[in-house]
Amino acid sequence: MKQIDIDIETASDIDLAKSGVYHYSESENFRLLLFGYSVDGGPINVIDVAQGEEIPEEILKALTNNAVIKTGHNVSFERICLSVWLRRNRPQYFRGYRQDDEAVRNYLDPSSWRCTMVMAAYNGLPLGLEKVGAVLGFEEQKLKEGKDLIKYFCCPCKPTKVNGSRTWNLPEHDPVKWELFKKYNKRDVQVEMQIQDRLKNFPVPDSLWDEYHIDQEINDRGIMIDRKMVEQAMRIDSLSRTNLMDRMQQKTGLDNPNSVIQLKDYLSDYGLETESLGKRDVTAMLKTAADNIVEVLSLRLQLAKSSVRKYEAMQNAVCEDGRCRGMYFFYGANRSGRWSGRLVQLQNLPQNHMDDLEQARDLVKAGDYEMLDMLYDSVPGVLSELIRTAFIPRPGYKFIVSDFSAIEARVLSYLAGEKWRQEVFHNGRDIYCESASRMFGIPVEKHGRNAHLRQKGKIAELALGYGGSAGALRAMGALDMGLTEDELQPLVSMWRESNPNITAFWWAVDEAVKNAIQLRIPQKVGNLQFEMVKGVLFISLPSGRKLAYVKPRVEMNKFGGESVTYMGIDGQKKWNRIESYGPKFVENIVQAVSRDILACSMRALSEQFICGHVHDELIIECEMGVSLDDICYQMGKSPTWLPGIELKADGYECMFYKKE
Repeated sequence: MKQIDIDIETASDIDLAKSGVYHYSESENFRLLLFGYSVDGGPINVIDVAQGEEIPEEILKALTNNAVIKTGHNVSFERICLSVWLRRNRPQYFRGYRQDDEAVRNYLDPSSWRCTMVMAAYNGLPLGLEKVGAVLGFEEQKLKEGKDLIKYFCCPCKPTKVNGSRTWNLPEHDPVKWELFKKYNKRDVQVEMQIQDRLKNFPVPDSLWDEYHIDQEINDRGIMIDRKMVEQAMRIDSLSRTNLMDRMQQKTGLDNPNSVIQLKDYLSDYGLETESLGKRDVTAMLKTAADNIVEVLSLRLQLAKSSVRKYEAMQNAVCEDGRCRGMYFFYGANRSGRWSGRLVQLQNLPQNHMDDLEQARDLVKAGDYEMLDMLYDSVPGVLSELIRTAFIPRPGYKFIVSDFSAIEARVLSYLAGEKWRQEVFHNGRDIYCESASRMFGIPVEKHGRNAHLRQKGKIAELALGYGGSAGALRAMGALDMGLTEDELQPLVSMWRESNPNITAFWWAVDEAVKNAIQLRIPQKVGNLQFEMVKGVLFISLPSGRKLAYVKPRVEMNKFGGESVTYMGIDGQKKWNRIESYGPKFVENIVQAVSRDILACSMRALSEQFICGHVHDELIIECEMGVSLDDICYQMGKSPTWLPGIELKADGYECMFYKKE
C-alpha cells in the first residue's frame, strides 16, 4: 500500500463554519458517519460507520504509517476529525507528533498527508471540489445534492411532533437519502482521484509539501487566548453599546438611531446629505458638521465599531485547552501562494496605538467599565485596540514577534536591479527619506532637514511600486495626508524617474509574458522564467516554485492596447477571465517571492513553537531563555536561492500579542 484517497462524512452539534474543525470535532456529539477510500487507485469503498460497519485494520494502521500517503480535498478536515475519532474509538491505532509539544499531541502527524485543494491552487485552479471538477470538465461531478444531505444527516434537527421530537436524523429515518449520501461520499473520492490524475503532469514540488506540513503544525498548535479577558471585553461592549444607544436616542429622538435609514433622514433634516454612513464618509462629515451634529456623528462612529465580532470569533473557535486553532489557510491566495486567514482572521486585526495598552487591558480584564468610560473617549475604540492582546503565550512562556522590514520594497529592488535602493537597505538608511531625496533633489532627513518631504516619499513608495499612478496615490490616502490634486501626477513622474530599473522591469515582464503566450518560447527576465505548458502560463520564481495562469491570451483592451487575460477567480469569487499587465504580474511575483522568504524562515525556525504569522511577521511561543536577536538573525539571512538580497528582521518580546 502506497497511497489512500480519503473522504469522510461526520456529524457534530458545533457550527463548522463559525468554529472550525478543531472545536467542531471536540464536541461530545461529534461522530464519524461514512469513511470513503481507495487504495492505490483501486476501487472506491464506503464504510458505513454510522450503521456499525468497521474500518479495516490495515486502513487504520495506514492512517498513522508515514510511509503511506493520505490524500483528500481540504484533507486537514479528515486528518483532524480522524485524530479525534481514533483517540476516542481506536486509541491503539493513534500516533501523534514525534516532537514534545503538548499543544499538538492530540493530532495525527501531517507529514504523510497531501491535499488536492493545494494541488488545484498551485495550478491556478479554483479551490472548491465542485468548481475544480467543473473547470476541468469531469464527466463525473461532485453531487449537487450534497449540501442538503449534509444539513439533514450531519447537523442537529429541530424536534417536532412530525419527527417524533428527535434531534438528529439517522440513516433509518430516510434510507433513500442515506443511500444517496453514501453515493455522494463515494463521488467525492472519485473527483479527488480525477484531480490527481489530471494534474499529474503539474506536480506540487516536495518543498511546497514541506511548507504545507509546517502550516498544518502551526494550525494544530494554535494560539492561546485569555478567555477571561475575552468574556469581560464582550460584557463591556454590551454595556457600552447600551450606553451609546441611550445617548443617541436622547440626542436624536430616533426610535433606532443605529438604523442607517433613520439616521440618514435625521442628518438630511440638518442639511447633511450622504449616500453612506461608512467610517470614511462619517469622518469626512465631521470636518464640516455643525456643533450640534458632531456628537451624533461621533456616537455613530463608536457604535459602528465591530471589535466585538473578533472576540466572538475567538469564543467560537477556542478549544478545550484554551487555544484557537485552524486560523491559517495554506495557499489561500493562489495568485501569489500567500496564506489567507480563517475564523479570527489575524491578518486584518486593528492596530494598537495606545501608550497605556497594558493599563487598559488590565481594566478590561477586571471588568471595570466605569473606569474605562471615565478615562477614555471611546470604550469601543479601546476594545478594538485590545483585540491583539487577547492572544497570550502558555504559562511560563513568552512571545517573540519578529517581522521583515520593508520586505516587498527589498524584493522589488533586488529583482529589478535598482542598485541605489539596495545600497540604502544595506546601509540601514530610511527608504522613505532616500526616495524623497532622489525625487526632489535635496537631502531629506527623518527628523532634520526637509523632514516634511519624507511623507511624500513614503506615500510614493507605498503606492507606486507596481505601476500605480495618481489614482493609486488617492486610494492610499494621499489627499487625506495633505497632498493636493495638482501634486499627484508630478509625484508619479518623479518616482518613476528616480527608479528607472523598476519601471523597466515592469515592461520587461510585460513583454516576456506576451512573448511566452504568443510565441510559445520560454522567456527570461533576470532570475525569472516565463513558459507556456499545455495551456498554462508558468512563472518560475527564484525559489523553484511556480505561479500558474490558466488559458492566457493576449487581446485588445478597452483602451485600444494589448492586455493579457487569463482564467481565474475574480473579485466576485467566480471563475472568470481576468485582465492583467506587466506591473500587476510584477506585484504577484514580488508578493510571491516575499511569501517564499517567510516560508524559508518558517523552515529555519521549525523547531521553535511558531503559533502564528501575520503578513511578513512570525509569532513564536518560546521559553524565557530564547534569544530575540537569534530569531531576528535567522530571519534576516538570505535564502540560498536569493543570494545577496538585503533582508532585515526586527522584533520584540511580549507577554501578550501586540503591534509595536
